[in-house]
Amino acid sequence: MQDRALTALLPPAPPRQAEPSEPNPTPAHRSPAAAMNPRTQMLLHGRIVPTLLRLAWPNTLVMLAQASVGLIETWWVSHLGTDALAGMALVFPGFMMMQMLSGGAVGGGIASAIARALGGGRREDADALVLHALVINGLLGLAFTGLLLAFGPALYGALGGEGGSLRAALEYSDIVFGGAVLIWLSNAFASVLRGTGNMLLPSVAIVIGVLVLVPLSPLLIHGWGAVPALGVAGAGWAVVTGMGLSTAILAWAVLSGRSIARLRWARLRWRLFADILSVGAVASVSTLQTTLTIALTTAVVARAGGPDAVAGYGTGTRLEYLLIPLVFGLGAPLVALVGTNIGAGQTARALRIALTGGAMAFLATEAVGLAAAIWPEAWLGLFGHDPRMLATGAAYLRAVGPAYGFFGLGLALYFASQGAGRLGWPLLSGLLRLVIAVGGGWVALHLTGSLAWVFLALAAAMVVYGVVLTAIIASGSWFRRPG
Repeated sequence: MQDRALTALLPPAPPRQAEPSEPNPTPAHRSPAAAMNPRTQMLLHGRIVPTLLRLAWPNTLVMLAQASVGLIETWWVSHLGTDALAGMALVFPGFMMMQMLSGGAVGGGIASAIARALGGGRREDADALVLHALVINGLLGLAFTGLLLAFGPALYGALGGEGGSLRAALEYSDIVFGGAVLIWLSNAFASVLRGTGNMLLPSVAIVIGVLVLVPLSPLLIHGWGAVPALGVAGAGWAVVTGMGLSTAILAWAVLSGRSIARLRWARLRWRLFADILSVGAVASVSTLQTTLTIALTTAVVARAGGPDAVAGYGTGTRLEYLLIPLVFGLGAPLVALVGTNIGAGQTARALRIALTGGAMAFLATEAVGLAAAIWPEAWLGLFGHDPRMLATGAAYLRAVGPAYGFFGLGLALYFASQGAGRLGWPLLSGLLRLVIAVGGGWVALHLTGSLAWVFLALAAAMVVYGVVLTAIIASGSWFRRPG
């Protein structure tokens, strides 16, 4: 039993076989490589719900563990006062955007490209895509470091940071974004593995990083013995250290040949960059929409209620951000399953997989939202007891929590669309959500002066996002030719 568990965690490198000459074999003539590998066979022929659950559980558990670490970190930082909590709230949208871009958007493009290559029997392309993925994510990680170090003060000031909250935001931001390249490379390696259907090994690597971060965060924030108290900066150093360890483990897994898609030095080709970026670049715009929705409404709340209200709203939206890793547990398998089946020409099965995954995501996220709406203080009280913070956060959760299921539904279909390589409709639906949430919230605030109406606009935007995207994908939009 132990041997079989170890084999599942670290599968031996598969033997190489001759590849077919066709770049996209039909379902009746699938490549020997695709038929040979049991994991690829499972993606193409396994029962949908059991296969989704089998692939999703390690992802879901580890994503929840990773998100919980962020909450634990916030709890420790909350002991430093409201300014420190508000400072982290200002940085959080940008940091989550980077996580979503590297793991969900560009990472989804990497996983989708590799899944489609393996589904179509193009093993050499799958190997070459690993190198192209590392180049893309490495450069983007360096770009994030430069941008946030240069423009962080202006950005957090525009979002409502001032005085102590702005200083706390900069202390935390300079460290976590200084190590941005580690996050991007970690997600590149993880996406390579997920694109082959291996969800367990990336999860194990992240858990190990989490196990280091959990005790390190309070130690560096508050100090102990000879270790000085670093305050908010200590939280940043803990994040970078844990991520560095996860990156090293994932790099070892891919470079040692433990992945179906292996890193091989090859000439860089624009076609393979385009294979990743045709999905990843469009998905990045969708990620920016999600982050802009949170960031711009944070600015609206700051204008209406000041730092205490920002702290309450930011604490409430942390629960919303928890939905992203929760759905990502299903989303990463959806990318691999849909992408592999699209590559093999099994379009009807790909659509059934997408809609099934969307329904599962709706049920999970709606349960979280309803619980938050009924008992908002149970969540908010973990992070502070300031009356204005609690009032703002409770108003947000009561209004928006019941709409969380629609956000989860739309997010799952966004991941499925990555696998299909068809992101136009998710992009349009995300834009519609942004307009309703920010535009409607701004109008509501000016007409009523009440944040409650701003939060109702956010809830309506989530419902529209999920319903519109479901209707479009269910109608077969993935498979219609332009014009």
